[in-house]
Amino acid sequence: MSVIYSSNRRIKDMLASERPQERLEKLGVEALSDRELLAMILRSGPPGVDVVSMSEELLHKAGSLTHLLRWSAKDFQQIRGIGKVKALQLISVMQFAKRILTEDMGNEVIFDSSAMVARHFRPLVAGEEIERFWVLCLDRKNRLIKREEVTKGTATNCLAHPREVFREAIKQGATAIIAVHNHPSGDPAPSRADIQVTRQLRESAKVIGIDLHDHVIVGHKAHDPQGLGYYSFNEAGLI
Repeated sequence: MSVIYSSNRRIKDMLASERPQERLEKLGVEALSDRELLAMILRSGPPGVDVVSMSEELLHKAGSLTHLLRWSAKDFQQIRGIGKVKALQLISVMQFAKRILTEDMGNEVIFDSSAMVARHFRPLVAGEEIERFWVLCLDRKNRLIKREEVTKGTATNCLAHPREVFREAIKQGATAIIAVHNHPSGDPAPSRADIQVTRQLRESAKVIGIDLHDHVIVGHKAHDPQGLGYYSFNEAGLI
């Protein structure tokens, strides 16, 4: 579906009660729709381009605000009215949002459940199109010492060797680890390769003397038959 832009619908020509800025000042930022928030970021377009309609097209093509996190500058430039400078501004805003969402809270982060792990990683994997594998290095009280990305893969494959997983844990003096990776498809059900890697990590943990608390696969609730949006090998009794 293409969006037809109309010059008589530019923000400055809208009724004051309809303008995103006036609504923000009067009702607060929580009152703005996704479309209006995007319009506030875009602010103004070239002559004849309505930024509210531009925002609608952005949301339509991306599917959601979350999916905009995966867009490149080239993707944004496919929208009429968004040039190179505006596209670079938008990807900077998206990266800024991701960094805020994924910012660690120092050693006070305590991973005492698979649900906590999934909540921590969900913003980090939002919009990801490839599998990524991390290790959480923990102390005796399950407090986070360091989160380390071990490997990156493809859209369907991201194998990690135990040597790579435990290297940072040994370096950090961790007493336990949690392995984590994402499934871009959204379905967190483990593959045969995932099960094999988990078995290798479990056996290596016994030899090295660092506990493997869990291996969590992060997906999306909408694509998970169980409705959780993640899979825990520990909860499944496989660790």
